[in-house]
Amino acid sequence: MCMEMDKESMNSGSIPAEIQTLSMGGSLESGSLDNKALEIKQSFAPIEGREVRILVLGSMPGDASIAAGRYYAHPRNRFWPLMASLLACAMPVDYEARCRMLQEHGIALWDVAGSAVRPGSMDSAMREERPNDIAGLLARHPELGSVVFNGRKAEQLFDRFFRRLPGLRYFSMPSTSPANASFSMERLAERWKSVFEA
Repeated sequence: MCMEMDKESMNSGSIPAEIQTLSMGGSLESGSLDNKALEIKQSFAPIEGREVRILVLGSMPGDASIAAGRYYAHPRNRFWPLMASLLACAMPVDYEARCRMLQEHGIALWDVAGSAVRPGSMDSAMREERPNDIAGLLARHPELGSVVFNGRKAEQLFDRFFRRLPGLRYFSMPSTSPANASFSMERLAERWKSVFEA
């Protein structure tokens, strides 16, 4: 059943993150390599309620999400419809209701990278990643039982910066990104439902 939660318990992470542009510097006459800009992207605060049993981790918000200040804002990303389907909820229209839907079911949402240099939105373009304080979130929620990676890049980053804890279950799931076009919504649901059956 999808019920409203007290808004004070919601940390929606909806504050827009700035895209900082650092110039590579100077002109060709001054001896610089080029005039291209280097983009440092920042992720959001986590969505988490009072109790968390499942933590879903992405790699880092794409440019559409950063511009909107919302997780999975790209219109073709399947994350929100997938969650609504697996939780047997009607698809919430507004973002705040989508965040509450996760919280009501004990699901937290965050990204592994707190910041990274990434021209565009592709995970393959990420470099100089700095992690979010995922260890701190896990410490805040000893009741948490499962960590879910939304895509291979999230899992790779997690394993680079953190160690897997005994007692937690880890699930590597296919990405909900529209770039993962080989997975239909039906195939995604078939794979992701194992998280909720565990």
